[in-house]
Amino acid sequence: MSKDAARDVGKPRSARPTTAKSRPGSSDDKPRAAKPKARGGAAKPPSQRQLRVSEEIRHVLSALFLRGEFRDPEMADVKVTVTEVRISPDLKNATAFVARLGRTDIDALLPALKRLAPYLRTQVAHEMRLRVAPAISFQPDTTLDYAMHVDALLRAPEVARDLATHADNDGAAAVASTRTQVPN
Repeated sequence: MSKDAARDVGKPRSARPTTAKSRPGSSDDKPRAAKPKARGGAAKPPSQRQLRVSEEIRHVLSALFLRGEFRDPEMADVKVTVTEVRISPDLKNATAFVARLGRTDIDALLPALKRLAPYLRTQVAHEMRLRVAPAISFQPDTTLDYAMHVDALLRAPEVARDLATHADNDGAAAVASTRTQVPN
């Protein structure tokens, strides 16, 4: 043991001098590469447990909305469809995507759903065996509206004409390629 090492034996690590020799794998001439941050990259897909729990929450919420036994007068006789539930990795926060089939006024119901969230959380806690009942927030589900918009765009005469022209060109190319093939 060297004199320097013997002198530093009683000192805590933070008080010991750090040199390039004392740190394994470090050198003064090359900088360290920064670790990539998880938040900036692509999101991790949900785990199997997250998917199971979110589907069970969706079933419980759907059953509660089907019964419609709420004290809130705004929610009386209102039919709400829970299309999807996403839950955080720690299973403490759940986002329920809701829609009213055939109607687009779900945004008007979001304040009532927010007021109803503590009651729904309690009901979910009674129905499920989880360590912590997740806090439930509601978002309007716009996927059906988006799908109808895309369908309308695809049915537009300009797009239909372009698709028909493209299909005709592909068909002519397929016929030409079969003519050039030599049978064995």
